[in-house]
Order: sequence, then structure tokens, then C-alpha cells
Amino acid sequence: MTEFATTTLGDTVAFDRHGPSERSAGLAVVFVAGAGPHRAGDPITTATAALLADRGVASIVHDRLGRNESPADGVITLERELAAVAAMITAVGGSAVLCGHSSGCAIAIEAARAGLPVTGLVLWEAPFMHSGDETREWIDEFERRLDAGDRDGAQRQYMKDMPAEFIDRAQEDGIWPAVIAQVESLRPDGRALVAVAAEPLTSILGPVGVPVLAVVGTETFPGMAEAAEAIAAAADDGRAERVTGAHHSWDPETMAERLALFVGGS
Repeated sequence: MTEFATTTLGDTVAFDRHGPSERSAGLAVVFVAGAGPHRAGDPITTATAALLADRGVASIVHDRLGRNESPADGVITLERELAAVAAMITAVGGSAVLCGHSSGCAIAIEAARAGLPVTGLVLWEAPFMHSGDETREWIDEFERRLDAGDRDGAQRQYMKDMPAEFIDRAQEDGIWPAVIAQVESLRPDGRALVAVAAEPLTSILGPVGVPVLAVVGTETFPGMAEAAEAIAAAADDGRAERVTGAHHSWDPETMAERLALFVGGS
């Protein structure tokens, strides 16, 4: 059943709660989606949350601001997105491991850096392959197009380094208008990616002080495995692993098993 929470900045966030309502300290996960997904269109994350529930781990899957049942007017800043993450952590019991997917990894890191009660970070295929200058130029152009009202152009700019078939498939399936409709929700992803790329990863992750697991699929895109290794090396308590998955997504059963071990301290 969909639940709703109001953030400290006044936004409404829709979410699904999975697992026990009363949980042991630390046995909780909040999933942080990357560019595009929402609950109704992301059965893999929902399946993973259900499998975590079977293992006694509470979790939350929510609609990011500006997506599906979490409408948001105006400019969606990174601060508003972090307030949404904070509301989800509160809803799941007051502390949680954050599981970021793709650009959601950067948002999860920024949540931990902002001092939210994060007990660990699991980062799935974090796209940390570009320099600070490259990332800033990419996102500055994305925001220029978005602010000018060119939503199609902004979406294409955001996806310019992704495989061309992603856009082709969205157009063929007739979902491209829906993708463009939520392009404003990508602004926090961009700002978080800029923030993470602005300094060496050791400066970003070192002060966070929580375990960090960087994960890639057994089939993945060029640069993802190297980015995971760099994340693991930069964190004080970090490791990089491969988990069954392909096409930038994980296998729910395998990922649920790994997440359950992680929140349990293994």
C-alpha cells in the first residue's frame, strides 16, 4: 500500500514499505533510484525489497521528487532531494543503509556527507568515470537547456554518454514523452554528480565514516568496474564486488542476499 511522507521542505514523497515494522538497529535499506525510474516502472527494485523482507530486513522504495506519485513544482534542487531521502530514513526507523543505483549513488553519497543517519552505502554501477571539469560542463549544458524550456534537448544532453539504443528503445516503445515529462527530476542527479566529481574520491568518501560496497554486474558497461574499484580504494572501509546482473541492472535474488549480508555487517 502506498504511503506518503512530507519532507522538512514541504514536499510529499510516495513510498512503499517492505519488511518488518519493528526492526533491529541498522537492519534497514532505503533505495535511491538513479535517472528515470519510479516504483511503478521498476519491478526489479520492488522484487529486491520483497526478498529483503523475507530475510528480515526492512526497506523503502520511493518515487523520487518529480516522478509518479511524488509531484514537485518548480526547480527540484539537490537539497530538496536530500530532504526526501531523510524523510525515507525516518519512515524506515531512523537510520538505514542507502542503496544507490547509477546516479542515485551520488545522491546517496551526498546524503551521507550531509550528516543524515546513514549506516552504510551500497553503490550499484556508480557512473564516476569523468573528471570534475567534464562533469560540470555536461551538467551545466543540461541545466541551460532545461532552464530554456528545451526539455527534449535537456534529456538528450543528460543521456549523451549512454548507449544510443536507450533513446531509440524509448521512442519505439512510445514512452519518450513520459521520459521527457520528468526531466526536471534529473537536476539533483546532475548536481550530486558534480559535487562528487569536484574533489578526489578520498576527500569525498574518507570523512563519511561508514562501510561502502561498490557493486557492478557480471555484465556491465566500460568503466564501471574501474569506478567501483576506485570507490572501494577511496573509502576507509570499502570493497568492490560483482553481483549477477546486466544492462545496468541487478538480479533481485542475488542482490537481496548481498544487501542482507551487508546490513548485517558482513
